[in-house]
Amino acid sequence: MEYKAPVEAYAGVVREVTIGTGRKSLKIGGENILPLHFFDEGSNPNPARFALEIIDMQPPDWPKHAVEPFQDVISDPVKWARRCQDFTVDAVSIYLMSTDPAVKDAPADKAAALTREIAEGIDVPLIVYGSGDEVKDAEVLPRVAEVCEGMNLLIGPVLKENYEAVGKAIMDHGHTAIAQSPLDINLLKELNVKLGKFFPPERIVIDPLSSALGYGMEYSFSLIERVKQIGIITKDSMTMMPIIANLGGECWKAKQAKENKEQGLLWEGMTALSLLLAGANLLVLRHPESLSLTKETLEVK
Repeated sequence: MEYKAPVEAYAGVVREVTIGTGRKSLKIGGENILPLHFFDEGSNPNPARFALEIIDMQPPDWPKHAVEPFQDVISDPVKWARRCQDFTVDAVSIYLMSTDPAVKDAPADKAAALTREIAEGIDVPLIVYGSGDEVKDAEVLPRVAEVCEGMNLLIGPVLKENYEAVGKAIMDHGHTAIAQSPLDINLLKELNVKLGKFFPPERIVIDPLSSALGYGMEYSFSLIERVKQIGIITKDSMTMMPIIANLGGECWKAKQAKENKEQGLLWEGMTALSLLLAGANLLVLRHPESLSLTKETLEVK
């Protein structure tokens, strides 16, 4: 007897979110099936997308094998962003590390000007992450949004501590928001409810925080999986947004990744593949060879 796999159909559809504009635009989300459930009755119009991460300053603690692919451009964020395009990325993500009060406490105007220069100098959408300091980000990210008005950058993190100031600036200047909450589905939904009172839900991307293999990745996997299932199976409107997994930085902090190149590539690649299987729509990696390894595993051309 021929085996026929059971077919499921779900009520929920992940909202399709567009970042960038014109020829630089990129769509994520839009699926009504669970990750890689191509045997179900549904579709995934926008397969997983990938970005490489850059930093707005010389990285102070990257191992040599993480620096190698960008050795000649790593001191210039604009050239670094352009180099990322050589590795067939869907987007570039900049981390505004220098604005952190504990690092250089760089001014908002400088960060905004650099962000615009990078956004104008690449042919793919730009993702922008602030330092994560809620007070400084409430100063920096609104200025970035203003200076880059109309470019539809993906900007975050929008946190429960600063969602009004940061969220309204992102919305008013025509961008898309990254709503970030700390590995807790109740906090995640609470932030989306608050943000959704004034921010269009089709311009929100969820960042539930992404831990690395061996350093809490199972928590990230479980949460992303749960968010995806609740949104698609039960049609919970506060979890029906695409998910970004910003995992590169966490992976290369790991002792094992720092020890040697092969371990580092596998550490990042295995984390990326795991979070993609959990339901991430957009993954931010750090090393181009990890990106290539992940794509090869998925047979993504």
